[in-house]
Amino acid sequence: MEDSIRLDGRVLYLSQDPAIVAAQMAGNDFTREQAGALRDNVSTDEITPVTVMLTYDERLGQFPYVGFKAGDAMPIGRDAVRNGGFQVTVAGKRYGKGSSRESSPLAELSAGIRLIVAESFERIYQQNCDNIGILTTTDFSVLDRLIDGEFVPIDAFLEGRDALTQQIIRSGGLLAYSKFADWPAPSLRAAPDASEAAAAPKTLVEKIIERHLHPAMASATRGDGVFIAADWRFSHDYFTGMCAHLMHRAFGKPAPLHAPDHIIAFQDHLVLAAQSIPHVRDGLLPGVANLMDGHTTFSRDYPVRAHGALADTPGSAPGSEGICHALMAEQYVLPGQVATGTDSHTPHSGALGCLAFGAGATEIANSWVTGYVRCKVPETVRIEIDGALRDGVTAKDVVLYLLQLDAIRSGGAIGLVFEYGGAAVRAMSIDERATLTNMVAELGGFTGIVEPDEQTVAFLKARRGVDFTLEAWMTSDPGATYRDTIRIDATTIEPMLARPGDPGNGVPAPQLDRTTWRSALHTAGRARQASAKTSTSITRSCAGASNTE
Repeated sequence: MEDSIRLDGRVLYLSQDPAIVAAQMAGNDFTREQAGALRDNVSTDEITPVTVMLTYDERLGQFPYVGFKAGDAMPIGRDAVRNGGFQVTVAGKRYGKGSSRESSPLAELSAGIRLIVAESFERIYQQNCDNIGILTTTDFSVLDRLIDGEFVPIDAFLEGRDALTQQIIRSGGLLAYSKFADWPAPSLRAAPDASEAAAAPKTLVEKIIERHLHPAMASATRGDGVFIAADWRFSHDYFTGMCAHLMHRAFGKPAPLHAPDHIIAFQDHLVLAAQSIPHVRDGLLPGVANLMDGHTTFSRDYPVRAHGALADTPGSAPGSEGICHALMAEQYVLPGQVATGTDSHTPHSGALGCLAFGAGATEIANSWVTGYVRCKVPETVRIEIDGALRDGVTAKDVVLYLLQLDAIRSGGAIGLVFEYGGAAVRAMSIDERATLTNMVAELGGFTGIVEPDEQTVAFLKARRGVDFTLEAWMTSDPGATYRDTIRIDATTIEPMLARPGDPGNGVPAPQLDRTTWRSALHTAGRARQASAKTSTSITRSCAGASNTE
């Protein structure tokens, strides 16, 4: 990557005002003040809606922001960004929330966007930008300097980033960095003993990271960028082709996979595409076939594990063997391990007491070859839920309750580990705990985790026939440091419903009047059916029409 950047294109302000956005598409330029209030929570589903994620190369440059909403309008059309000569995108808080799809920054890059300025970024989205070579910053003074015509040194985009991420950004992306790095065979370090725990108390996630550290990294402290050995790496059918494409471009074909029997390819998101009205109506099935070809070719060419579509037999319903993140918990991951995948709900498996997190296609491609995945040693927020939940209140209600807290709504939990504990959590089944950890994606966190206990052991025996023995180190140490501790009286949580559009639009059911209650019940019933993928039971697959793949 060049040592400095200069603005030689236009600045696109993702304003809340649709007229402002439409005027920019028509060729008018605005100052930051003229653009008005910027949109918060611009999701990856708005940057690249599911219906355009049917290719995994530079053709994505036709589509950035075609799903972007300003008010009730979608003012950005196909090819508008590329043809408009935009180089910088500017937005508000929590930019890139939602799924871990690397299609979004790849579409922006392919359309000419080289820098994104926002008040805050979702972790996976920003990491994906780092990996493919888009610069990001939350420092709006950098934007002012560029607008004034300055050459801004690359160092301005490295402030606040860990040393490893700085190296990757300077290299122009992860795979460019990886080709010249040393990748020894992963091996686990010894578990800390009691004296070590007393001298330097750690959270459970910090202990798992330390055990899985790259041998060249002597230790890791909060905020450090690290490579850790991944026990399990997986992709699903939306992204397997992209992962393989990026891997082959960097490492050649065939690529030298590390431990292919611990790589899993899931055919789940696109299984029912032929029954999806938008996919059929809009002629998208050839694109779906393109994605499926990339997925099945990888599964066929390499000795990896694969979960596919159910056999199409008379009288049977179509579907898949199961949803990727649910099957990881049901069949593969164990307490204390590391799992990473192309699904933003990979933290689902944290219910077993492991470190599980979503990653982009570049990260997964790199992990397939090296056995390592990159992360930052995270801070942790402890969610302590005391007492017993009321009858009829579930883990989903707990998450909707958390989403209403100012500390969460303000973006204060972005990139954090949610460590759940307390009597109410200990009383939950593993299926319920999986809802808590799964929906960390909606909470904006890095991952979720519940310390393994006898319920975990019983789950592994009953569901998987595994006789597992808990080890003494598999708990957070007394005195471990937390960013914050949120204490909740379980009896204060009521049944919750989320109004349409976002799980953050939750409202306690008793606050709804009769008319609204009936409407909300109907909406919530449909939403809960759609979110059945959060259950650890093996489920039929949907066509992937949401932004939470």
